Amino acid sequence: METSTEGAAPPDSSPVTAEAATDTAVVTEASAAPPASLSPSRASDFMQCPLLYRFRVIDRLPEKPSEAATRGTLVHAVLERLFDAPAAERTPPRAKALVPGQWDRLRESRPEVVELFADDPEGERLARWLAEAETLVERWFALEDPSRLEPAERELFVEAELESGLRLRGIIDRVDVAPTGEVRIVDYKTGKAPRPEYAEGALFQMKFYALVVWRLKRVVPRRLQLVYLGSGDVLTYDPVLADLERVERKLLALWDAIRLATETGDWRPRPTKLCGWCDHRAHCPEFGGTPPPYPLPVRAAESGGGRQGRMGPD
Repeated sequence: METSTEGAAPPDSSPVTAEAATDTAVVTEASAAPPASLSPSRASDFMQCPLLYRFRVIDRLPEKPSEAATRGTLVHAVLERLFDAPAAERTPPRAKALVPGQWDRLRESRPEVVELFADDPEGERLARWLAEAETLVERWFALEDPSRLEPAERELFVEAELESGLRLRGIIDRVDVAPTGEVRIVDYKTGKAPRPEYAEGALFQMKFYALVVWRLKRVVPRRLQLVYLGSGDVLTYDPVLADLERVERKLLALWDAIRLATETGDWRPRPTKLCGWCDHRAHCPEFGGTPPPYPLPVRAAESGGGRQGRMGPD
């Protein structure tokens, strides 16, 4: 999932999807492997805090599910499944009726989310949480009309290899294709829209997807659209080729920094106000913790080897 860049706000409650694992090397007690690809989530992790990236990708430290992120996963599942119905039946009552069933499916596929309500024997907090999910689903109808949409793709996994050998991966919530062939990439966010000064950071994920689509299809998407269900806002951006070339250069520099950190074992924490929501403070030196033993071979850092700590958003 993508994290918020808005001041002291907690990480955005985007869903925990397969994207979170698409660029993560499989690590076991017997062996570990360096990162092999990059997704928007993991790129954002490294830009936020290189040590957070290490904990998630190299060490694969477990993280507890959160109510916000799990609600995001649930809402995304409902919006995806609604398009299985005929256009005339894509109504708010139909969408809200999908919530209980999708929650059951989520509990089956990810049993750990049941822990969220382990201390709620009467089910009152769960009922409020499900009602909040229904509210987010219903708000979507004020922002888009699903009866007039026929997505070309939903929850689309995309992967492209750049000339450098870097593999980019991700999962796009929705792809719309106009009769004229123009492509629109849509992403749902269950949090609130960022303030204008943080809009560029929010669009990083969408430009990443646009770059992958361009590399795969040689088509620059006509529009990138972020639908914020938490605040009822829609953020749009119409990219041009120069935008995608700029993002590609940024990702190549970011990947060079990740490779250097992987080889040297030099993953430097970057404290921010977002640390308050991090699951890994017990392992972070900034909070008196000690990271796990580094599972990959290392070489001596070269002069200037700390440059990975200075990567930031566009």
